[in-house]
Amino acid sequence: MSNELNTLLVSLYVHLDDRVFPALGWSRDHVPGRKPVLSDVELLCLLAAQHLLGIASERRWIRYARTHLKEMFPALPGQSGYGKRVRACGGLLSAVITELARDTESWHGIIRLIDSTPVPCAASRQTVERSALAGHAGYGYCRSHHRWFWGFRLYLFCTPEGMPAIRGLARPGIGEREVFQALLGRDRHLIRAGQVIVGDKGFAGREFEAFIAGLGAVLLRPDRRDEPARFGSLGKIRQWIESVFDTLKGQLTLEQHGGRTLAGVCSRIAARLLALAAGIWHNWHTGAANKRSLTAYDH
Repeated sequence: MSNELNTLLVSLYVHLDDRVFPALGWSRDHVPGRKPVLSDVELLCLLAAQHLLGIASERRWIRYARTHLKEMFPALPGQSGYGKRVRACGGLLSAVITELARDTESWHGIIRLIDSTPVPCAASRQTVERSALAGHAGYGYCRSHHRWFWGFRLYLFCTPEGMPAIRGLARPGIGEREVFQALLGRDRHLIRAGQVIVGDKGFAGREFEAFIAGLGAVLLRPDRRDEPARFGSLGKIRQWIESVFDTLKGQLTLEQHGGRTLAGVCSRIAARLLALAAGIWHNWHTGAANKRSLTAYDH
C-alpha cells in the first residue's frame, strides 16, 4: 500500500472520528445487542481503501486486508460479516459523503455538473429472470457504447472535480430530466442561489429550465442544431463529468459492483462514491494539483 493511501486513511479516520461523526450525532450506543469489534469509522476507512485499490471482490479484499492492513485494522471481520455491515450502512455512507463534500473549497463554488451513466446488473436473460432485482432494475440503452444493458442508471450532481453532492439510482426507462427533477427537488437545500448547472443536450426543454430557474440556479447545456446559438458546445466542461465516470468505472470498478439485491447494489455504489469523495477531499487538503486524480492511492 502506498504512503499516499496510508496518509489518506489516517487523515480520513481522524476527520470522521473527531468531526464528522459528532456533527452527525452518530453513535452505536443506542443500538441493541453486542457492539461490533470493528467500529463504523474503521469500516468506512476500509471501504475507501478497498475501492481506491480497485478490489471489487469482498472476499479477495478481506484476504488482502488480513495480509497488508492487519496493523491498522486488527479486528477484521470475515467476508460475510463485512458484506452485512456494508449493506447496513447505506444511510451513513450518504451522510458522510455529503460532509466530506462540504469540507472542500469547491463546495462553495458556483459550478455543478449533472449527468448519468449505466450501472449494469446482469449480462444474460437467465440471470435477469432469476435476479432479486426484478421489479427494480430495467433495460436501457447506453449511447456511448451503442448497446443495451439491464440494471440502473447512476445520476450524479457534482462539483467540477467530481465531488458527489447529490446522487441517486433509477430505472433506465425513466427520463433523465424527470429523475433529476425528483433528486434536485428532494435535496434543494444543497443548491445555492446563483449556481450554474452544466448538463448535456438531453436536458433541453423549457419545463426543465424553468424548474432549475425555480431553484435559483441557471442551466447551461450545449446548443442543439434546431435552436439559436447560446452557449456553444461546452465541450471542455462536458469532459469533466466524463472523466469522473471514467474514474468510477476504471479505478473504482463501478460496473463490477457485484450487487445482487437492491440494498447490495445501493451500498456498493455508495461505497465507491465514498472512495471518490475521500480521494478528492484529501487532494484538496494536501494541495494536490489535480483534485480529480486518484492514481496516487491505487497501489
